[in-house]
Amino acid sequence: MMSGIELPSRAIREQVSSAINLVVQVERMLDGTRKITKVSEIVGMEGDTVTLQDIFIFNQEGIDENGKVRGRHQATGVTPSFLPKLKAHGENVSASLFKPSNFRSDMYRKGN
Repeated sequence: MMSGIELPSRAIREQVSSAINLVVQVERMLDGTRKITKVSEIVGMEGDTVTLQDIFIFNQEGIDENGKVRGRHQATGVTPSFLPKLKAHGENVSASLFKPSNFRSDMYRKGN
């Protein structure tokens, strides 16, 4: 890419997908705030397409009395394949964090 050699877009996508483990998607909500709406793992390529697997998603539950978007982050049930690598680097992440019944409370508190 920087060597002056033209690379096909598929080769570039393959390099990017092999170098990145996690994608965090942020969206602007109707109330103007930004929220993390998805945390996804890059799992590889299917043809020319980078394949993602959602780990956490934001479920909007409504709008509060002040017009703020409210909701919860929910695990999809997918345990990321890089979890053993995190543990090998000393991060103590419980596999139970990824159970689908495990809701994360809305991280946007009143006043934010």
